Amino acid sequence: MLARFLPRDEQFFGYFDAAATNATEAAHALVDLFTQFADVERKVWRMRDLEHRGDEITHNVFHALDRTFLTPLDREDIRGLASEIDNFVDYIEEAAKRVWIYRVDRPTEYAIRLARILGEQAESVAKAIPLLENAKQRSAVLQHTVEINRLENEADDVLNQALGSLYESAADVPSLIKCIHWGELYQLLEDATDRAEDVANTLESIVSKYA
Repeated sequence: MLARFLPRDEQFFGYFDAAATNATEAAHALVDLFTQFADVERKVWRMRDLEHRGDEITHNVFHALDRTFLTPLDREDIRGLASEIDNFVDYIEEAAKRVWIYRVDRPTEYAIRLARILGEQAESVAKAIPLLENAKQRSAVLQHTVEINRLENEADDVLNQALGSLYESAADVPSLIKCIHWGELYQLLEDATDRAEDVANTLESIVSKYA
């Protein structure tokens, strides 16, 4: 009977949905940045706003944990999932910011491919998150986590291709500097796909715990 009167908050799944939607918006904004390469500064600032929104959602999750006694998932799972989605958005925003800082004049095909992979990963995360709320649907989460991991492996291949040919055009100091900048950008983009894989791993851990 006591449990009926203890603080309970069922909004965690709503927060997760909001975080996943925000991550998808950020990833799609990155794709737009690279495929429609114009008005770069405005687009980067827009992604900064999305990163701040992600921080706010994560803060709301942590605040809800502090005031809630009964939670729909274990506290460490809630905290971990919120943090991993937030990290995913952080890396996407950081990659976009470097485009502006380094005054990139045009995107490369490798960058476009990596951005599109991030967009697909974000969409898979957004499809997986709502399935957590219904215990009977949680096993279906794994279909999406497998896809996220497959996309991360694809990103590894793209990164290797990009780095393998990176310095072929370095004929002088300015072109060498540009190659160094692109090397950092490629790595950041691939690191962002790793963060999506972290989200997938957290989801798999939750599913296995409550199976």
